[in-house]
Amino acid sequence: MKAAAARPVTLVGLMGAGKTTVGRRLAARLRLPFVDADAEIELAAGLSVSEIFEKFGEAHFRDGERRVIARLIDGAPKVIATGGGAFIQDDTRLLILERTLTVWLDADVATLVERVRRRNTRPLLKGRDPGEVLHELARVRNPIYAQAPIRIASKSLPHGDTVEAIVAALAAANMSEGIPA
Repeated sequence: MKAAAARPVTLVGLMGAGKTTVGRRLAARLRLPFVDADAEIELAAGLSVSEIFEKFGEAHFRDGERRVIARLIDGAPKVIATGGGAFIQDDTRLLILERTLTVWLDADVATLVERVRRRNTRPLLKGRDPGEVLHELARVRNPIYAQAPIRIASKSLPHGDTVEAIVAALAAANMSEGIPA
């Protein structure tokens, strides 16, 4: 599947869609490096995402996020998992769309709620009902995520099934661009 590696593959979607988990498996399947944008932000800042939100606010976090993603999208083939809000920012979204193969992992709210309840590190959920927050985020963000040229349903299936669906979609996208698979 070397054609899918012609440029970076970026996974976008709501928190809990599986960007990091699926991204790691996709990278292994494609024999590419994997990077998690949030982990890179934490490394650069020396703070957790939650701490950045608390100390400096979301606008400061989004600015740092854009800079880190721009650095990650260096042209070298890899799989990049972004934070849920990265693609919502106009300049970050344009950068991702122009320089990577962009895949939207689309999950229904019930699946997202089930998944996010396993971790309590998500700043946008602090002290709030996950179902309500995710319904509102889906309402606002899904039309923006829909700008990604590839949409894959992220269901409560084995992650390997999602990875194989992405691999097939990447192959089809490459064929439509005239790149042999």
